[in-house]
Amino acid sequence: MNSDLILQNRIKEKRLAKKLSQEELAKTVGTTRQTIIAIEKNQFNPSAKLALLLCIALDTKFEELFYF
Repeated sequence: MNSDLILQNRIKEKRLAKKLSQEELAKTVGTTRQTIIAIEKNQFNPSAKLALLLCIALDTKFEELFYF
């Protein structure tokens, strides 16, 4: 497995397009603002459940929101 593969995301871009604050998105998916910040900065990879909840909240397909 290639250790250079780092999961990237477009959460901030999609969140801003929907005019959501980090706090609003966090409340929608049942997490904290700090978690959203860490995910947006690629400091934390969400669980499969949280990733799917983010996709639903941002009305975006998984492969459009997360990428390598």
